Amino acid sequence: MKKSDFHFDLPPDLIAQAPLAQRSASRLLVADAHAATLEDRAFAALPELLRAGDLLVFNDTRVLPARLFGHKDSGGAVEILIERVTGTHEALAQLGVSKKPKEGGRIVLADGSVLRVLGRDGEFFRLHLEGAEPLEKLLLRLGRMPLPPYIERAADRSDEERYQTVFARNSGAVAAPTAGLHFDAALLEALRARGVDSGHVTLHVGAGTFQPMRSERLEDHVMHREWLNVGAELVEQIRATRARGGRVVAVGTTVVRALESSLVDGQVAPFAGETQIFIFPGYRIRSVDGLVTNFHLPESTLLMLVSAFAGREFMLAAYRHAVEQRYRFFSYGDAMLLWPPAAGRQSQ
Repeated sequence: MKKSDFHFDLPPDLIAQAPLAQRSASRLLVADAHAATLEDRAFAALPELLRAGDLLVFNDTRVLPARLFGHKDSGGAVEILIERVTGTHEALAQLGVSKKPKEGGRIVLADGSVLRVLGRDGEFFRLHLEGAEPLEKLLLRLGRMPLPPYIERAADRSDEERYQTVFARNSGAVAAPTAGLHFDAALLEALRARGVDSGHVTLHVGAGTFQPMRSERLEDHVMHREWLNVGAELVEQIRATRARGGRVVAVGTTVVRALESSLVDGQVAPFAGETQIFIFPGYRIRSVDGLVTNFHLPESTLLMLVSAFAGREFMLAAYRHAVEQRYRFFSYGDAMLLWPPAAGRQSQ
């Protein structure tokens, strides 16, 4: 398949530039590939669209304020986007700078802290923070929230709360698991009252999630690496959900990537480590039966993942409908609830 097979026309004014006043006030497109139906709903209606005994799986990663600003010894300005914290004082990062620094070069931050360039790792730079202060502590002190590149404004104080899920607890991401941004305390309570269970994985979303595909053939694309943890408690929750006839519903593509990366003989198993899994049509998703997800970029790997789940033609039709109905797109936009084309569960 080709990247261009996943193109759709998106008016720029549909790209959400800010969150709504209330998290759960967004819209929800219910896309049932088995029934070939599209239904316009409110996200707050999600509890009535699920059943008692279903299991929602959330990504509990917490976004770091991973954008820093500094200058080289020569005086040139440097914008730093941490991709991943790899140690107490080290990280991989993208650097926005007119002339790339050499190995051993220094980047001086606003408070005088120094990042030393250790070398390259593919498209990223390996950085070391000099001094005793841990890197995560420095980010919390100096960093800014790393809003996606399609949000054409600087992050402000409100983004520190709104570009973070209400259940975020394990720091390490540099991009939010955006399907989770629609959930607030009242909606989570309504789901509990409905009898819907909840569980968590951790997948630290990297900045690579926004990188465009450079190869036209899908088979030539190499995915970025992300760290994840699927714990034994969630594995048991999934087993119990299957046993009682409930459905496992992923909240976000990051949950799908985590669960599919943990499969052993077709079953979700405890796993902690890195994944580079690339899911596109032809791949059979076996770990989940439903998916809550935001609308994704044209020709993106995330659009390819949801197309693997619900079918490419059906997904492109759903996106055309969303454009016609003026849904809000991307991180601060509206959401979809996807059911796959096969009747019943994807996995047994």
